[in-house]
Amino acid sequence: MIKVAILTLSDKGSKGEREDLAGPLISEMITGIGATVEYYEVIPDEKDLIKKKLMDYSKKVDLVLTTGGTGLSPRDVTPEATLEVIDKEIPGIAETMRSAGMGKTNRAMLSRAVAGVRGNTLIINMPGSPKAVKEGLEAIIDVLPHAIEKINGSSEDCAVQGGVKP
Repeated sequence: MIKVAILTLSDKGSKGEREDLAGPLISEMITGIGATVEYYEVIPDEKDLIKKKLMDYSKKVDLVLTTGGTGLSPRDVTPEATLEVIDKEIPGIAETMRSAGMGKTNRAMLSRAVAGVRGNTLIINMPGSPKAVKEGLEAIIDVLPHAIEKINGSSEDCAVQGGVKP
């Protein structure tokens, strides 16, 4: 069972001025891979608070999925906070999400989302838009269980034969 924390970054959402649609969508989608959401929170776009939450959750769960704060506005600081707390970056995850989004809109190239590992926890930034979350998560969701196994020390071979993992 994969333990998950979902962290929505939204100034308006944290004040109750906007309903979070992306966080619940992530929760719904992630249960399809045998994951259970242990924590869900909506907090403001405050870099130090984001870092604190990422560090705290990385001691408790296998996967932290953030939504919001990956764009170009001055308050969008999720990638910076994430980069300051991860031990290893996994650029292929964010690249894959951006690539999937580019098939729908060229605005996907504006996402600054990052992904990486802190301790034994995979941390992935996702956009704040539910549509972008759906497209991005669909593109990476199948590889998440394997990534988490590897992060936790699995010595299972990563090779696939005939396009299907043996």
